[in-house]
Amino acid sequence: MPELFDKFLVKSLQKDKKLLEKSEIPTITVSAAYREDLKRVHGYPDNDSTPDVVFSRAHFSMAAGIAVQVWGKKVDPKKMWVVDPTNYVSHKQWSSILLTENIGKILARHKFLKLLKDIVDKFGRSKLPILKSITPPLLHLTENINYPILSLHIAAGNILAGQGKNIIQVITDPHVRDEYVFNADKGNMVFCVFDEQTKTEFLEKAALMGKEANPDRIIVTGPPVDPRIIECRKKKQPWRSGCLNLCLTTGGLGTNSQEMMEVVEQLVPKLKNKNCKFKLLVYTGTHEDIYKEIVNIIKKHKIKIGKNNDSSAQIRVMFHPQLVDANELLINYAFPWAHGFITKPSGDMAYDAVASGSFILTLDEWGEWEERIREVFEQLEISRIALTENIAAQLQVLTSAQGKAQSWIEKAMINAHKIDPLFLNGSKEIIKVVKEFKKK
Repeated sequence: MPELFDKFLVKSLQKDKKLLEKSEIPTITVSAAYREDLKRVHGYPDNDSTPDVVFSRAHFSMAAGIAVQVWGKKVDPKKMWVVDPTNYVSHKQWSSILLTENIGKILARHKFLKLLKDIVDKFGRSKLPILKSITPPLLHLTENINYPILSLHIAAGNILAGQGKNIIQVITDPHVRDEYVFNADKGNMVFCVFDEQTKTEFLEKAALMGKEANPDRIIVTGPPVDPRIIECRKKKQPWRSGCLNLCLTTGGLGTNSQEMMEVVEQLVPKLKNKNCKFKLLVYTGTHEDIYKEIVNIIKKHKIKIGKNNDSSAQIRVMFHPQLVDANELLINYAFPWAHGFITKPSGDMAYDAVASGSFILTLDEWGEWEERIREVFEQLEISRIALTENIAAQLQVLTSAQGKAQSWIEKAMINAHKIDPLFLNGSKEIIKVVKEFKKK
């Protein structure tokens, strides 16, 4: 058992381990340390203002989305339970968690460091300090589980597969990195992939690496999306005229923060005009520094910031220091409301935005997988690249009808509503794969 410095965290670890062992679908992800929320879930004293350490919203939100799909309206740990070993890294190794987050933030927020980030992606991801840190709690949590474990992060999946555990591994993007195929020839792993093209890429990469992958163990499921987000599309009509609802978002590490400032600087002054035809919601996730910077820009222009639940407000800025709560803000106030998202083309926003029936204007992608996601939604005519240096003029063009034709925004939203069910049913299909694997 890891040596934890918080007695209530030790008790949470014990409870998480027991719940994971009793669950029909024990699930592991690697996304963040949301320790205070864990203590609250297990009935121990917690501090709602303590900031989380966050690497990724996607690996949390996807796991949570599958869980909601399994549970329905009532949480049932016997059906499915999700644990992130990052929460239980020992006090001695906690510095490696902070180092990994800090490296990620620095690389994610500075365009000129993207080349360095690409080098890390290509050669160093399997050697990041977090991997050694999460291994002891991960092995402790799963030591008594002998039936299939669902993995939403390849680091956890590979570690457990190496221990002989049966793993259903979700490849969350339409892109296959080398570490996804390290265990492609193992009979104790099944892979859930984004689409047929991703499956082909997986088989090709496995062959190049000398791994004999069984095509029957690589199953196309589509991306996992929270069913609460999919419900939003049923009440959302494609925009034709009137006020356009825009949501500007960052990712788990504060990605694209510089572009966000460009957009806010341009759009906020427009809100003073009586005939302004848009409203803006800015989601800063768990990043207080980004939140404060955007609030300062808005205050400089003397515009009132609305409360999170005030959909009539000209502008809102959403922030919470803890990932679980920040994710709920998006689900409760952003996805049901927004016609369109200005966001990076990633698994933590793009899939969800489109599933909610919205269009996307994409900020700079952060890796080959995001380039592929951007291409997917551009080909479906749901997405375009955001011209952040001239976003107001771009919105003017995209909201204008050409003669009797629809505007680009209306057409994009119609396309989002007509999207292939593959993009909506991923959570259901992954659950089917788990149940089929358990029978074997």
